[in-house]
Amino acid sequence: MITLHHLNNSRSQRILWLLEELGVPYEITRYQRDPKTMLAPPELRQIHPLGKSPVITDGELTVAESGAIIEYLADRYGAGNALCPAHGTAERRQCNYWLHYAEGSAMPPLLMKLVFNRVRHAPAPFFVKPIAKGIADKVETSFINPQLKLHLDYLESQLGTRDWFVGDTLTIADIQLSFPLEAFAARGGLGANYPNLSNFLDRIHARPAYQRALQQGGEYKLG
Repeated sequence: MITLHHLNNSRSQRILWLLEELGVPYEITRYQRDPKTMLAPPELRQIHPLGKSPVITDGELTVAESGAIIEYLADRYGAGNALCPAHGTAERRQCNYWLHYAEGSAMPPLLMKLVFNRVRHAPAPFFVKPIAKGIADKVETSFINPQLKLHLDYLESQLGTRDWFVGDTLTIADIQLSFPLEAFAARGGLGANYPNLSNFLDRIHARPAYQRALQQGGEYKLG
């Protein structure tokens, strides 16, 4: 039996969505972030040394990292499912690209935006606060925001002639990309400049399996 070690407001929500799309039996062990630090509880380290989510266990096997989990579930349980193109096909190579791109390229500027926003609003002595704010503003305007725009423009262009990132139907690529795109929407907004990405999020949010995953996982809010 698959067990998803699920942390609220985290990347594990997309693993939960994939499990619902695949229709395989699973169990959930829930963990809550510390309300002050927003870090995962130490209990997660009993499952994986890094103490992060998502993590799944499947019998004696433990798998961490979103891309690795998605690939494992696709290979083990997705044979014949349009979600999971077969190895050796052009579609699977594209899926593998997006599995790596989502975390390796799209997420770093989003994480930087989150960190520098916290620096800007963190408690500090009155004489330090304007310096910290100035540094955060400079980094955001000169590096982070241009990087965010670069990736948003790229992703928007990929949906210019189709609804999904690989082929004509939902695949594991779309599930992997859902988290950075939801984070983009929450932290920077997509607005009228990115109608294809906004429509993509509307499509995935309307899927019955996505709705079931929300019911199973509880509150899901990125900020």
